[in-house]
Amino acid sequence: MLDPKGLILGGSMAFHRPFMITKKQKQEIIKDLADKLSRQKAVIFSDYTGLKVNQVQELRQQLREKEIDYQVAKKNLIDLALKQAGFKKIKAKELTGQLALVFGYKDEVLPANILYNFSKENESLKILAGLINGEYLEKEGIISLAKLPSRQELLAKLVGSISAPLSGLTSTLQGNLIKLVNLFKNLKLET
Repeated sequence: MLDPKGLILGGSMAFHRPFMITKKQKQEIIKDLADKLSRQKAVIFSDYTGLKVNQVQELRQQLREKEIDYQVAKKNLIDLALKQAGFKKIKAKELTGQLALVFGYKDEVLPANILYNFSKENESLKILAGLINGEYLEKEGIISLAKLPSRQELLAKLVGSISAPLSGLTSTLQGNLIKLVNLFKNLKLET
């Protein structure tokens, strides 16, 4: 994976590559980006200008733990991949700074949430825009989305809100059954 300065990024290593990438390598990057764009539920465009290597590695680690991809690419390659994936109206060249894309395949909210929380601690990272289920959102929309609970948290709350009344109903019915049993015991004793 290449960043705009000619560094090859992969895993925990980054090293300088003094020569230009070939046309075939560019085509592979475009194909990979287009594939990721077609499979994503969320993609967030961010400007990583000013982040230190250890900060980028920390962000990548946080994202990797949640099975979210982070990829840096040149704007013209991103534009070609967007076009190939069917997002013709979005232009990466119109976004400011050096672009990194964050791809979420399972959850629409989690990638935005991780980026937003990371950007609060590291002001150099800036959220620029994003695609959520194919719909383009500006920075404000992504930040609003990031403040929502994740899909897992929402499901847990839903299950909790459904099970709480049921558990209360069970306790009430159980209490009434105990009273009924005690009533029958008392009636039996009296006779």
